[in-house]
Amino acid sequence: MERTISVMLGKGSVRHNTREFKAANVNIELTHNNIEYYNTPIREVYRELFNGAVERYNAKQTRTDRCISDYYEKIRTGKQEKLFKEVIFQVGKKENMSSISEDGQLAAKVLDEFMRNFQERNPNLRVFSAHLHMDEATPHLHVDFVPYITGSKRGLDTRVSLKQALAAQGFTGGTRGDTEWNQWVRSEKECLSQVMERHGIEWEQLGTHETHLSVENYKKEQRVKEVAALETTAVKKQEEISVLVEKKASAQNDLDAVDAKVEVAQNKLESVRETLHFIADNARHYDDDPELKLPAPRPLMSAKMYHESTAIPLFRKLKDVIRSILLEYFEMKRDLQSRLSRANDQIRAYYRRNNELEPENERLRGVERDYSRVRRVLGGERVDEIVNTVKEQEAAKSMHERTARRSWQKRDYVR
Repeated sequence: MERTISVMLGKGSVRHNTREFKAANVNIELTHNNIEYYNTPIREVYRELFNGAVERYNAKQTRTDRCISDYYEKIRTGKQEKLFKEVIFQVGKKENMSSISEDGQLAAKVLDEFMRNFQERNPNLRVFSAHLHMDEATPHLHVDFVPYITGSKRGLDTRVSLKQALAAQGFTGGTRGDTEWNQWVRSEKECLSQVMERHGIEWEQLGTHETHLSVENYKKEQRVKEVAALETTAVKKQEEISVLVEKKASAQNDLDAVDAKVEVAQNKLESVRETLHFIADNARHYDDDPELKLPAPRPLMSAKMYHESTAIPLFRKLKDVIRSILLEYFEMKRDLQSRLSRANDQIRAYYRRNNELEPENERLRGVERDYSRVRRVLGGERVDEIVNTVKEQEAAKSMHERTARRSWQKRDYVR
C-alpha cells in the first residue's frame, strides 16, 4: 500500500480544533472518535515559559518605558513573530483513506503513534493544543505550538522565535528553497514515513515539475536563480547603504549642532562665573568704603543725637546697598536658572533623538554587513557593475519622465 504525506500550515483556530465551534464539514456523529492530546490555554503556556525571563529583563532596565508588562500582548500586537504556529499532518487522501474506512482507521493509528513522540522530537516547539480529527472526510492531526529559544543574548533570554527554535534543533537553513521550516517539514515527513512503514504503508512521494531535469542541469538552474536573487539583493543593499550614509551625515550634523550648543552653554556659564567674581570684588569694595563705617561719637554728644545723626543714616545706606546687591543677585540667579533649564531641555531632547536613532543605526549596520557579504560572494566589480546599471536605468527613466512632462506642458501652453 502506498500513500502520500501532506503537511500544511493551519489557520490556528483552537476553538475549531476542540470542537467548541463545529464547521459544516464536521460529522458530529463521529466526533467522539477524535483524540485530544493537549488542550492548555495559550496564556498559561506563555506565563510558564516567559514570566521568569520577563522579570529578569525588567530588573535590568533603568527606564520604565522599556519594561515589558505583558509578553503575550507584546507578541500578539507585534509584527516580527506570531503567537503560535499550527501544522496539520495527513496520510493519504479522502479517496483512499476515508475516516469511516478500515484504511482510515489505519491512518489514525499511524498519526496517533507519530503524535506520541512529537514533543520529545521537538523540545523547542511547546505544544499547547493537539487533536486528531476523525469526524471529517480524512483523518488528520492538528498540532499548535509556541516556538521558543533559551539563552538568548538580546532582549529576553527566553523568547519566541520560530527560526531560532528550529535552528536550535539542527535546522539551520540554506538556500531560499531550503529554509529552516522546509528542512523541519522534510524531517517530520521522514519520521511519519517510518511510522507508516511499521504499519505496512509505503510513502508515495509525488514528483515535481522539474523531475525531467538532470541532476547537473537542475543544480545549474538553481545556481542561476541564486545568483539572480543575490544580484537583486546587492542592488537593494546598495540603496539601503545610500540611505545609511545620508542618515549618518544627518546624525553627524545633529552631533555638531549639539557640540555648538554645549559650547555656547559653557560660554554662558563662564560669563556667569565672571559676574560672580565681579560681585565678590564689589563686596570687598564696600568693606573699605568709609561712608559705610560707623564713626565714634563726638565729645559730649548724647546717645539720642548720635543715633539720629549718625547711626540711622548709616543703616539706611547699608539697607540700600544690601537691597541693590540682592536685586542684582536674584536677577542673575533667575537668568542663570532659565539658561540652565533651556540647556537641560536641549540635552534631554538630543538624548531622546540619540536613543531613537540607535536602533536604526544598528539595523543599518546589519545592512552594511549583508552588503559586504554580497560583495564577497559576487565580487566587488560585479556588484559595482549591477549598481551602476541600475543607476543608469533610473537616470534614463527620470530623464524620460521629465521629457514627457515638458512635452505635455508645451502642449497645454499651445492650447
